[in-house]
Amino acid sequence: MKQIPINAFRFCKITVTLLVWLAFAFKSLPLLIIVLLILGFSAWLKIQRAPLIVLYSKTIEKIKPSRITEVHETGLRFAHSLGTVLCAICIGLTLLFPTVGWWYVLAFAILKTVSMLGLCPGEALLCPGEALYACYAEGSCSIFKK
Repeated sequence: MKQIPINAFRFCKITVTLLVWLAFAFKSLPLLIIVLLILGFSAWLKIQRAPLIVLYSKTIEKIKPSRITEVHETGLRFAHSLGTVLCAICIGLTLLFPTVGWWYVLAFAILKTVSMLGLCPGEALLCPGEALYACYAEGSCSIFKK
């Protein structure tokens, strides 16, 4: 478990989700590439050194501190890695098959929204990556036992 400012964590989730929605709305491949880089660097550098966490912590957090929250570092690393792969698939599909690719970007935007809002009913397939990791690593999710 790692400790980070809760508002930095929220900022990260909201920003990435907003960027994916903007990429879909404007059919912007550069925005998708930015999302890919953010998620990739977040997975590689881990949560405490993730680009958006550091950006928020070095700016707004200094002016208006928020409470600290504990996050599961390995679960979030898995979630960021999964997001990186999904974003890379979206980019590949938009380059090869634009119409299909942008539908996948829409699905990715919906998935990111579900993740951002924490809308993960116990056995849903649309759980955030961290919840999927917890189900797999701890064996607490019966969907993986079936």
